Amino acid sequence: MQVSPDVDDLERIRLRDPALEPVRRKLLRRSRLDLADGAACLATSDVYGLAALAHAMKRARHGDVVSYVLNRQINPTNLCWLSCGFCDFAAKPGDPHAYELSEAEIAGAVAGEIREVHVVGGLHPRWPFERYLDVVRIVKRARPDVQVKAYTAVEIDWFARKAHLSLDEVLLALAEAGVETLPGGGAEVFSERVRKLLFPHKIGADRWLEVHRTAHALGMPTGATLLYGHVETAAERVAHMLRLREAQDETGGFRAFIPLAYQPGRRADPPTTALDDLRTIATARLVLDNVPHVKAYWIMLGLASATAALGAGASDVDGTVGRERIAHAAGAGTPEQLTRRFLEGLVREAGAVPRERDALYRAVQEPAALEAVA
Repeated sequence: MQVSPDVDDLERIRLRDPALEPVRRKLLRRSRLDLADGAACLATSDVYGLAALAHAMKRARHGDVVSYVLNRQINPTNLCWLSCGFCDFAAKPGDPHAYELSEAEIAGAVAGEIREVHVVGGLHPRWPFERYLDVVRIVKRARPDVQVKAYTAVEIDWFARKAHLSLDEVLLALAEAGVETLPGGGAEVFSERVRKLLFPHKIGADRWLEVHRTAHALGMPTGATLLYGHVETAAERVAHMLRLREAQDETGGFRAFIPLAYQPGRRADPPTTALDDLRTIATARLVLDNVPHVKAYWIMLGLASATAALGAGASDVDGTVGRERIAHAAGAGTPEQLTRRFLEGLVREAGAVPRERDALYRAVQEPAALEAVA
């Protein structure tokens, strides 16, 4: 659903880059941005002007509110038959860093004040689909009160192929076990050129989108990601967003878009810059006019960039997380866990109002109530 920003807010913004003026005119007309507009946003040196445009669009939709969730991430195994060129998390049988979490370790990981459990891991060469279902069942037995967000489209495709099931059958089995929503991981970037270079054995855009369309048809909302800052071009980055926008027009099932900053890990590649992070967040908010939230995922952005992103179109900061292994295996320097108090302070530091949400992006407390107890 497109929203109407305050015309005065948009017209007041001082733009130093003439290439952003056509973007502003389209926003004023409520016209959609195209590939050339998105590329101009990613190329601009006027990051502050771009951020102001995106922030105006965010405020038109959410006001000053920024949401967060009390969550815990569980990565049940890092054993994976894939060998993606950007992944430092995956292990092969016999590797010294390979692991499989036990039932007790999974149950123990969901203690404390949480509402959401996020489960994602490797494509274990020996685990049957039933083992992945058991992970969800263990979580629900230990914490029947939490919502489970589990398994990327890459994993769901793997389950379907291993168990000789349709996507509907896999997703219905997951829902019966306790899954309410899917994360958006595994999308990487919707470019066959990049897929052949970095993850040739992983599913491509068509299959990823098929999984999410199937989930949406079953009433299961999902997230959507973009891994950026490696070998993709600006045009490929924007094209990825446009394909997501097209799918969202069809289904309306994406709750949030999560740009994931590439982590170089052991490779000599440079990390993304804070300015590139802000350009990507802001461009996403302007291009993805039908996706409710753009997330500032602090795990991969870093706390400073995540805070700045709340003034550049982001309306969600994910959550408290707990032990995260995938990005940290690639050298992410962020903490593994934040407290509610810290997250709310981060949001307030950005001049916004924190609001706790659940896994489906529904408000737990109204902003006024949070302000009253702050």
